[in-house]
Amino acid sequence: MSNKINVSVLFVCMGNICRSPTAQGVFERLVEEHQLAGAIEIDSAGTHAYHIGERPDERASAAALKRGVDLSSQQARRVSPEDFDRFDYVLAMDRDNYEILSTSCPSGLESRLRLFLEFAPDLETREVPDPYYGGPSGFERVLDMIEQASEGLLADIRQQHGL
Repeated sequence: MSNKINVSVLFVCMGNICRSPTAQGVFERLVEEHQLAGAIEIDSAGTHAYHIGERPDERASAAALKRGVDLSSQQARRVSPEDFDRFDYVLAMDRDNYEILSTSCPSGLESRLRLFLEFAPDLETREVPDPYYGGPSGFERVLDMIEQASEGLLADIRQQHGL
């Protein structure tokens, strides 16, 4: 595979320390397994500035690491208006963050903004719940959802972008 980026994906939650870094890490691993790392750019961000510069939540990191996903190199950042130009997919973890993103989405780029769980049609929900205030089982549930949606996202990207 060439090192030319064909498509770019941004995962977005509120603080960029639980759900979106988990999604970034899971999707990076999946893309690497399919030998597409040179063709797909992957990042994550938050709609709020609560945790800029911080590493992912320790509980999210521990749960991900149990599944072979290392989040240790990530740092929280806030989403910027330029991200809509830079990323082909801007994927919100829930409706609240989707609404926040939709208010800053430039005209003509609305099709880039979607709920991440749209790529997991078999799930009964379209929102990845925030595990921040819960226990370890919440992080496991989030990982299950993210893994399923990541498979659907990669299938969509492969179909839409000929990868």
